[in-house]
Amino acid sequence: MRDREFKITKAEEGAAFAVLVVPKAAKNEVVGKHGDALKVHLTSNTVGGIANDTLINFIAQKLSVKRDKVEVAAGLTSAEKMIVVVGIAPIQVEELLLY
Repeated sequence: MRDREFKITKAEEGAAFAVLVVPKAAKNEVVGKHGDALKVHLTSNTVGGIANDTLINFIAQKLSVKRDKVEVAAGLTSAEKMIVVVGIAPIQVEELLLY
């Protein structure tokens, strides 16, 4: 990944941010920043899009939003993903995921 600072941007109706997924971890957790992305460990593997579903559920739970408000907008088959969350401000995302 590039050496850029992690950044949550304002999307049309919410927030968008990059995520680097590390599958097959001991537990689902945000482990910090990784360049311009949020590094997330997931217990699931990457077969059949299971990691995408796990990521959506995990992010929705952490942000206290409904699952349908979270979308993998880019990177469906990659470890590097772009997440969009509708109905939440970037500052709320940062507070809930990083602190």
